[in-house]
Amino acid sequence: MRRAAKRDDNEGAIIDALRDVGCRVTQLSGAGVPDLLVGRRGVTYLLEVKDPTKPKRDQRLTEPQVQWHGEWAGVGGPCVIVRTIEEALRAVGCVWSSSGVRP
Repeated sequence: MRRAAKRDDNEGAIIDALRDVGCRVTQLSGAGVPDLLVGRRGVTYLLEVKDPTKPKRDQRLTEPQVQWHGEWAGVGGPCVIVRTIEEALRAVGCVWSSSGVRP
């Protein structure tokens, strides 16, 4: 029996924030594969979500993630590691300030 992918506690809030600014978000799973496939204004982004409330050792990429990210960077571009809503919004080109988000 296949087990469901383990998700970081902050992933749901990040997905909600991305969708609030018009992004299309798909959760991915698989050995080393990033957590989120995000589309915004004709551009595709790959985001790896890490939980900043966990110890630093638990925020590191796993060995399969290191391998996947390295291989992908050579052919498909970067996969951005995000820990907060602000980082996720910046990663997809939104401007974050204390007064709110500018898509």
